[in-house]
Amino acid sequence: MAIVDGRVQEYEKEEGEVERNGAENYPVDGSAGKEQMLHPHIRSIDSTIKIRQLRSEGISFQLWPAATTLVNLLDNHRSDPTKSSLSKFLTNSRRRLRILELGSGTGFVGIAAGAILSADVTLTDLPHVLENLRFNAALNSDLVEKFGGKVEVGALRWGLVEDMEAIRRRGEYDVIVGSDVVYHDHLYEPLMETLRFLMMVKGEKREERERVFVMGHVKRWKKEAGFFKRAKKVFETEVLYEDEAGDGARVGVLVYRFSPKSSKSQAPF
Repeated sequence: MAIVDGRVQEYEKEEGEVERNGAENYPVDGSAGKEQMLHPHIRSIDSTIKIRQLRSEGISFQLWPAATTLVNLLDNHRSDPTKSSLSKFLTNSRRRLRILELGSGTGFVGIAAGAILSADVTLTDLPHVLENLRFNAALNSDLVEKFGGKVEVGALRWGLVEDMEAIRRRGEYDVIVGSDVVYHDHLYEPLMETLRFLMMVKGEKREERERVFVMGHVKRWKKEAGFFKRAKKVFETEVLYEDEAGDGARVGVLVYRFSPKSSKSQAPF
């Protein structure tokens, strides 16, 4: 793991429970509740990413635990792909890898992926989150370009056809990623609709490579089982990695792979 000593930060969850938020591993500039600059170091490229966190603006402006785990997996993948659970779908010899991130928040995962994998990455989130996303993307653009990658930003409101079509018009993506996106239960169905729209295009000539969604997730509530039950009707699911629970945490981060089932094996919703 590429862990750097830093100050412990916390956030209040919706139901009043305090949980570490993933920023505890990184040096922080700024006081709690205001603008903070995180400086996570990526070992495999010996570089530091800069991320602005605006905790007072809400959960979309904070670093979450699953983001840290996903970046560590990417970091380890670059260091030794032969031991990586991500190698099967993070190698594209035909062209530069194209990655779409859902619910990007601060953009940490997508920005890191752009640099670590020399990939073209599209960060997406709700319109009110985009200003901070663009700020962080611009802050790291020279670093990402140094390693042959590129990062752009776009609005994506899950389940909204207008937004989903606009994202799909940008081109085909090899991998979709997301961290801590299964959170609000009223967004489970829009998230499923978005995944189906982007990963299961009817009448399309498919490449040999399967589309995959890689999701970092922390189990918090029993209601989350509803999302996974629905997802398993149309997607093959696999746990790629399980992180150990950190200090004060009940459970660790799970990293899942979702890939579309064949139309014959899909169960009805």
